Amino acid sequence: MFRAFTRSIPEISIFHNPSSPASTNALKLLRSALSSPYPPSKPSARPLDYNLEVIENKPPTSDQLRTILSYLPSKAPSGQTQTPSPDVLLSAHPTVDSRPTSYEGVVQLASQNPNALKWPIVVDWHNGRAAIGDVEGVKSILEELRKKRDGEA
Repeated sequence: MFRAFTRSIPEISIFHNPSSPASTNALKLLRSALSSPYPPSKPSARPLDYNLEVIENKPPTSDQLRTILSYLPSKAPSGQTQTPSPDVLLSAHPTVDSRPTSYEGVVQLASQNPNALKWPIVVDWHNGRAAIGDVEGVKSILEELRKKRDGEA
């Protein structure tokens, strides 16, 4: 009955590859938002409050991929929902010679060749948001958390 009054802390996961500059920058940003004022431009602001899980050099499972892709913004015509194909997770790295379209195929390829994935993959499991391959998407996730913290959302 009183569950509406409890506040749960968001769970953020980053599937991280230290050799990817975007992944390294995203991890720094996520850690900084936990320990320093957020946004950084407002020194009086509190840090954000979330649990951060770092999964290094390991791709998401096929079930996690299904969920992550359902969190991505749809590019379908308005009013329609369309989950992106698993191959949106694949990079254009020259060592990637196949482009599987199944969840299992993407996981298998990424397990054999970490360069096959767009790193980082950042997921806000609590709020159903994800960002793949760029820091701007991570900033967007953090901004949504800030808005909730500050009562703007």
